[in-house]
Parts: sequence; C-alpha cells; structure tokens
Amino acid sequence: MPAWKNLKARLNGGETLLGCFLALGDPLAAEIMGNAGYDWALIDLEHGAGDERLALLQMQALAATGAGSVVRVEGTARQRAHRVLDLGAEAIMFPRVDTAADAAAAAAAMAYPPAGVRGVAFSNRAAVFGSEFRDYMRATPDLLLTIVQIESPAAVANAADIAAEKGVDVLFVGPSDLSHSLGILSQFDHPDYVAAIDQISAAAKSKGKHLGVLLPNPDHFGFYHGRGFRFIAAGNDGVLLNNAARALTGKLRGMLAEPGPRG
Repeated sequence: MPAWKNLKARLNGGETLLGCFLALGDPLAAEIMGNAGYDWALIDLEHGAGDERLALLQMQALAATGAGSVVRVEGTARQRAHRVLDLGAEAIMFPRVDTAADAAAAAAAMAYPPAGVRGVAFSNRAAVFGSEFRDYMRATPDLLLTIVQIESPAAVANAADIAAEKGVDVLFVGPSDLSHSLGILSQFDHPDYVAAIDQISAAAKSKGKHLGVLLPNPDHFGFYHGRGFRFIAAGNDGVLLNNAARALTGKLRGMLAEPGPRG
C-alpha cells in the first residue's frame, strides 16, 4: 500500500499533528512542504488550483516525505471522496458540514458497505492495483480519517449531533468562514467567536472526537491547543511563497533606495 503515515492512530494516541494546506496544485511545492516537517498536508480541491490528476501527483510527492496525504473535496457526494481515496488519500476533509445528515453522508462516503456506500474497486493505487485490496479493505476503518468542517452558526448549533455521527473523526474549524458567517470576519477574539469555539470543543469532547483548525496566525496556537485542538494546520504553499517573495523584493528595493554606492 502507499506510504501511510497512520494519522488516525497517532491522533487516537494523543499526538498533536501539524499540517499545512496545498493550494497551488504543484507536486514540487507539495514535496517542499512535506519535507518541511509537517505531519500532514492537505491537497485542496475546494479552493485550490489543482484537480484530481494533480492531486495524484501531489500524493506521490508526499509519499516520499514525512507528511500524510489529506484531501479536501468539494462536498459529500460519494464519488468525490471515492476518487481520491482510490488514489491513496489517507484522510478526507468535507467542507460546510452543517447538520448530522451532512456528517452521516460524509462518513458513509468513506466506508465500504455495509457501513457505508464506497464502491469496491480492486485496481487502484490505494490497493496497489489489486495486489493488496483485501488487506486495504480490512485496514480502512482503522486507517482512514474523516474530517468535517464546522464553518457556520448552524454547524455550531448542531456540533454535538455532528460529533455523534459514527465514522466522523475530526471536527475542523475554518476560522475565516466561521467568523464571516457570524458577521465578525477575522475578529478571532470576539466573544461570539470564542463562544462558538468553546461550544465546538465541548461537543467534540463529549463524543470522544478530535478537534482541528487552520490557524489564522501561528501566534493563536495556544488558544486552540489549550482547548483540545490536536489536528492543527498552519501555512499554505501559495501564501508562504507570496509572503517570502514580497519580503525579499521589499528588502531589495529598500536597499536600492538607500543613498551611497551599490556595487
């Protein structure tokens, strides 16, 4: 089977797993990020530039690094999850899960019958093109990580019911979408946002589920980690490249503007 990083087992064992987002759709960028020391990297098919073909190339690049392959699909339609699971994804993130029914659909897409609705296919990368399918099928309940995003007031209100769904492993907060839907975009210290985070945290803990977040700022790590978040992302390949390039050109242009010899 592909080089599984055992994300689910490590979370269940109490580890804090650090991740990043891959938005460029580029396998070399994925390899760079994977070798930077992250435990997992999310290939973004919801907002990112890549498609499923590029997702495969990024998974192949990540296989040689220490980072597990997580893929964010566009919704809970079963074929969206099936495609990337067959390509070798170890975890799937489902955006905008607002209800227990949404969460149940996400969990069902991850599992073979009778537990779910995933189609049986032998000849794919996850099953080493048929040579290890039965081993893979037996391993999936303990291997695959199901992540649902909490991004709206409805999701916050239904967080306990979402967490109660069998097969859901991680409740993952999207701070920008959640704060925007609360009418307080990027006000992460606002009492309404803090109250929402506390409600999500309490819901997950009450059902024995894990918590995840994409940090708006690495300085916010303590706020979330102290509330039990252990699946934590910081950094996006496109944003990091943009920031580094702008910082470098800004420094050079500042030096160019300084009086005196430049040779």
